Amino acid sequence: MIDIRKLKELVKLMVENDLSELDLRDKEETVLIKRGAHGVPVVASPVVQMGAAPAVANGTPPEAAETPPAQSGAEDAGDDGLVSIDSPMVGTFYTSPNPDAEPFVKVGDQVTPDTVVCIIEAMKVFNEIKAECSGTIAKVLVNNGESVEFGQKLFLVKPS
Repeated sequence: MIDIRKLKELVKLMVENDLSELDLRDKEETVLIKRGAHGVPVVASPVVQMGAAPAVANGTPPEAAETPPAQSGAEDAGDDGLVSIDSPMVGTFYTSPNPDAEPFVKVGDQVTPDTVVCIIEAMKVFNEIKAECSGTIAKVLVNNGESVEFGQKLFLVKPS
């Protein structure tokens, strides 16, 4: 398990030195930290290695690591003029606040920039994800309980 104090120090060093990415590896653990689009540090992939091969130590295939993530809502998601809501972090995607509750949003729902569309659990912290755009939910791209990556498209929205 990664020591939270070490992690805070690493984030502090990133901010002080204006670094956008930090990749540290040793015999026992690997930590990859990236600063998101808004300058917020995001722990992209903390992994305890325990003998794993270095090429896959961070859980990302080399060809996927070279592809830059899409900017949240900033790019067209296709020919239909849809805008994507992207994951700001690595974690587990949840459509509702608890298993018995209704989903935050479903296809056809209207959203505003402040509408909570899902929760992503990362390191036992539940993070509410807001739409950050206005429009109608056209498609949900991730199933409840699935793992998501930084920059992965979660929803497609038809802008209003």
